[in-house]
Amino acid sequence: MNYWKSPLVIGSRSFGRFIGSPLDGVTNVPFRQTVRLFSPEALLYTEICHCDTIVNDEPKKWGLEVGEPFINFQISSADETYIERACERLITHGITMVDINIGCPAKTVVNKGAGSALMGDLPRLKKIISLCRACLSVALTVKMRAGFKDYNALEVAQMLQDLGIDALCVHPRLQSQGFSGEPDYALVGQIKKALSIPVFVSGGITSWPIAKIVYEATGVDGFLIGRALIGTPWLLLQLARESQGMHYIINNTDIHATMMYHLDSAVSWLGPSRGLAYFKKHLKVYARHLGYEYPQSIELLSSSCPVECKRLCATMQKLR
Repeated sequence: MNYWKSPLVIGSRSFGRFIGSPLDGVTNVPFRQTVRLFSPEALLYTEICHCDTIVNDEPKKWGLEVGEPFINFQISSADETYIERACERLITHGITMVDINIGCPAKTVVNKGAGSALMGDLPRLKKIISLCRACLSVALTVKMRAGFKDYNALEVAQMLQDLGIDALCVHPRLQSQGFSGEPDYALVGQIKKALSIPVFVSGGITSWPIAKIVYEATGVDGFLIGRALIGTPWLLLQLARESQGMHYIINNTDIHATMMYHLDSAVSWLGPSRGLAYFKKHLKVYARHLGYEYPQSIELLSSSCPVECKRLCATMQKLR
């Protein structure tokens, strides 16, 4: 069987090999809506959402559009307090699957004892995962790092499999490394070899040649694409096609239309001010894809409202 043409199976569901990774402040509803213009059936992670938010607020506060398909909803918790009620609410809202984040390196998360801090406290981690598994009827995945302060990913991975998770994603850097330094793909290969559940890799996968090299070195089942998707929402489709020997080129007209759709979606979901501020995280990359020169990019990033931003984009596109 051709690995690249066969599906990735998680629990009872099948997906493509390339998955949209969670990025806090980036992979929100407008982003996912834009990615789905190109990859309607791809598995996409939400931004991280703390269990107390799920219990105390409504789905929009969770960063969820009710009825959204093919979602891996990522939760975070430092203890068992809100887990049962959070899982009940997620099931009620038809979530495809749930991911527990034990890899986030952010100090605001770690200082609360959540995220990658859990990899430094295995008894507490075991309690949290066990309760989630008991509460959830859908697939349960975990996204982790190489370790907190020390490398213990292989030990943690084996424990998680024993606790009944359905798939595991490994970002092979320590918490202290953040997103810098070379990912330790050899570690991912060791984990893949030791486990029987699907194993994904996250970190540093920005192109098809890199994905191919990493697969050949590790044998992983799937790839989480994160920062490379910023301003490039067609990348999952591009990777899928290139992995099957096809070329993928997106023209400037389609890039411009995608950019405008993304802006409209951001404004609709977040409002004019917050929507534009969020969209600017992607705008610089869109502008680079369109071949805009440095002064044009600065002018776009300096726009003060969505209407002005759209007008500038339209003007620049006509001049090309």
